Amino acid sequence: MDNGTLIVDDRATSVWVTLNRPDKMNSISAGMLADLENLMALLAARRELRALVFTGAGRAFCAGVDLKAAQERVSGDDGPAANAAFLERLRDVLVKVERFPRPVIAAVNGLALAGGLELVLCCDLVVAAESARLGDAHANYGLVPGGGSSVRLPRKVGPNRAKQLIFSGDFLPAATLAEWGLVNRVVADAELLNATAEMVERLAGRSPVGLERMKRMVDNGLEQPLDAALSYELALNALHARSADRAEGLAAFNEKRTPRFTGR
Repeated sequence: MDNGTLIVDDRATSVWVTLNRPDKMNSISAGMLADLENLMALLAARRELRALVFTGAGRAFCAGVDLKAAQERVSGDDGPAANAAFLERLRDVLVKVERFPRPVIAAVNGLALAGGLELVLCCDLVVAAESARLGDAHANYGLVPGGGSSVRLPRKVGPNRAKQLIFSGDFLPAATLAEWGLVNRVVADAELLNATAEMVERLAGRSPVGLERMKRMVDNGLEQPLDAALSYELALNALHARSADRAEGLAAFNEKRTPRFTGR
């Protein structure tokens, strides 16, 4: 990536992305947004991928938008317009993460605050270290969300708990967010990457096209009335009935062997 804010580890069926501004607690800069945007464009054509993983370098997952850079943005004559343009780009990049066709996993290794929490909210699965703390944090600095936490957080944990987290600005333990349904698994700090790799390994044995369609079923179902969501599920099921991976899965079952999925 041109700005050096990401470390990308390509593992064939998965890509691991480390946010790499450890001296700034991996806060989101304009350069990081550009690198993320470029990365998502490159990965869009990778049909063989089973998973995309995000984690952070150093002691934080991501502490949010770089507030020093944000202050510099709003200090000029075009401050409001520059701030709006940055937030629109942040929104667009996070939507690309959220809509990535395969499972996206957050391996939360430390603080995930404000924009960092908003990145977590765009992930399908969340593994967190025991020491991780997550929070919205905007209220602590007189700010309001701009990267989607006011929209996505209530859908993940319910409106009352979302308001508690947003209004208070508190940083909550990963274990609490697991109870709330935001975090899938909490593990010892030293086991975070191994536990995430185990999750990725399980996904690696699944059909890429099947994973894509199941993700679409769930995500689209959340936005539709029940009858429409059930019809959408059947429509994708009918499409999937013609896939080579479905035929391979059934053949493997009958032949008592491990399926060899190709993503078609």
